[in-house]
Amino acid sequence: MPQISLHSPLGPLTLSEEDGAIIALDWGWGRDQTETVLLKSARDWLHAWFDKPDGVFPLPLAPEGTPYQKKVWAALLKIPVGKVRTYGELAADIGGSARSVGQSVGRNPIPILIPCHRVVAAHSLGGYSGDGGPDDKLWLLEFEGAWPVLNA
Repeated sequence: MPQISLHSPLGPLTLSEEDGAIIALDWGWGRDQTETVLLKSARDWLHAWFDKPDGVFPLPLAPEGTPYQKKVWAALLKIPVGKVRTYGELAADIGGSARSVGQSVGRNPIPILIPCHRVVAAHSLGGYSGDGGPDDKLWLLEFEGAWPVLNA
């Protein structure tokens, strides 16, 4: 599986591609580096995004998961930069419970590109699966201008 790594404000990140789509974004530097057109484009988009967080990732994404997880991840893509939603709000929109949404958000294999950091608990930041945990989530939300304002 082709992979490419990049330096970011959150540390090294590695993108993985399969069948012409991004399937994973992981913290850390990947062992193998294969520059495909898609991976180079994704890396360039991330570099630009880390300069100015704007827009929705424009390249193909193919996260592997259950139909419900994919439904949750599709909802995450609709949360604009600088905004947040709660697990409960998402559950009310797509069905399920705040807990089932939280579990699906926590299993997102393509963080940042599928912006799981934009989902918070009703009265707290909530968790984050990135290498730095909630500190990375807080950094991303502050970077996007969404924290501590919370959509005010």
